[in-house]
Amino acid sequence: MRAPLDLDKLSQAIRAGDRAVLARAITLVESTRPEHQALARDLVQRLLPETGRAIRIGITGVPGAGKSTTIDTFGSNLTASGHRVAVLAVDPSSSRTGGSILGDKTRMARLAVDPNAYVRPSPSSGTLGGVAAKTRETMLLCEAAGFDVILVETVGVGQSETAVADMTDLFLVLMLPGAGDELQGIKKGILELADIIAVNKADGDGVQRAKAAAAEYRAALHIMAPKSRVWSPPVLLISGLANQGLDKLWEQIGAYRAKTEASGDFAARRRAQGVKWMWTMLQERVTDRLKRDPVLKARLPALEADVASGRIAPMVAVEEIATALGL
Repeated sequence: MRAPLDLDKLSQAIRAGDRAVLARAITLVESTRPEHQALARDLVQRLLPETGRAIRIGITGVPGAGKSTTIDTFGSNLTASGHRVAVLAVDPSSSRTGGSILGDKTRMARLAVDPNAYVRPSPSSGTLGGVAAKTRETMLLCEAAGFDVILVETVGVGQSETAVADMTDLFLVLMLPGAGDELQGIKKGILELADIIAVNKADGDGVQRAKAAAAEYRAALHIMAPKSRVWSPPVLLISGLANQGLDKLWEQIGAYRAKTEASGDFAARRRAQGVKWMWTMLQERVTDRLKRDPVLKARLPALEADVASGRIAPMVAVEEIATALGL
């Protein structure tokens, strides 16, 4: 029988940067067992004073944009210059496939073996909200362990991009050269989330197409309402494969942080995210209660059928469920 966890020793080891203990703590956070969730809440609360110092960067990109290669090269540049980098993933598709996009760490071969980097896949099951909540807690644990750059990759589509933007300080969108059809195909919502746009694969024969694409994206941003009163999203040319333009990208991230910290926007964004995080987790808790309560589980199919057939109004069904939950 495994000895009970000593949270004092666990938190001390995490503060000391013990990677094996960090991995164990993240597994604890990801567990769905009630006793593990209680321990995880206590652990995160103990470590809270050591969090918040890192820069949290969300990264998304169109299919084939080269996210993994760019993250691998960019992260390796940062560790070489003295930073400690954690790479996390939000993968809503994992709840359907049972796998994780980062399960095979060879996709980030250098960072996977870098002693100053930590690559962690998303949980292998759960709703988007649940996966995102686990990623947020994991982010805090990594910060407490001394990682000062957190890269959160969204590997799904749709709402996962908003989820990642809602937990990070800066949202980076990777695009491909040859805008044209690609520009028509991207969702306006992604551009509205972007704090920086980087056109990747801007090397070799792709340079001119990348420049043309960058001009298209700048024009698209120009006609959109600004996201921030102090920051206009720049459009950069980079090559993750050739390691070009990534130093400029880091400079722009630094400039963004400096400007938004000076204006108060940086802290305000984090405060708003904390409150939104609380409500998201509460909604998850209520949903989980619905799934676990045997009486409600037995009653829900009949309620759904009654609503679908028009026998009862949706608001009546909601009232019955809420009453059963004691709300």
